[in-house]
Amino acid sequence: MSVSKASLSDLSELLTLVNTTYRGETSAKGWTSEILLLAGDIRIDEEMLTAYLTNPAITVLKYTNSADQLIGCVYLEQKEEKLYLGMLAVNPEYQSGGIGRLLLQAAEEHAKQINCHRIDMTVIRDRVELIAYYQRRGYSLTGESFPFPIEYHKYGKPLKEIILVEMKKEFSAS
Repeated sequence: MSVSKASLSDLSELLTLVNTTYRGETSAKGWTSEILLLAGDIRIDEEMLTAYLTNPAITVLKYTNSADQLIGCVYLEQKEEKLYLGMLAVNPEYQSGGIGRLLLQAAEEHAKQINCHRIDMTVIRDRVELIAYYQRRGYSLTGESFPFPIEYHKYGKPLKEIILVEMKKEFSAS
C-alpha cells in the first residue's frame, strides 16, 4: 500500500477510478457521488487526464493497495506559493477506510516539498458532508464562491444550480 506519483501508464485505471467514483450508477455506492447533482457518466476524459499527467505544474498522486490495484488519486496544481487540490477520488468499495485521509496528507507533504504554504480547493456548496469532511482535516471556508463553470458542462450537465465554495488550509512550508 503506497502513495506515489501517477504517470501516463496509469491513464486507463485513473479514468475508470475517477469516473466511477463521481458519476454513473457505480458512484451511488459511495458518499462522493455527484449523481444527484450532475447528469452524465463522465467526470474526466482521456484528453484532459493526459494533459494533467503531462503538465509539469500538475501532479496526480495515486494510492495503490498491496495487490498494486489503483484505489485512489488526487490532482495537485502548483499556482505560485499555493497548491490547488482537486479530483480526490477513492473507489466507492474502499471509501471510509482512511485512503482519502492518506491522500490528503500526501498532498500536504507535496505542498511543503515544493514550498507552497496553502492548499486551495473548491467544493460543491450543497455537499455539506464533504465540506464537513475537509473541515475535520483542518480546511476552512474562505467565503468565496463561484458558479459551476459552463465550460465543464461536457463533463456533466447540472441538474440544478451548482455553486462552488472555496476552502483552504494554510501551513508552514518547509
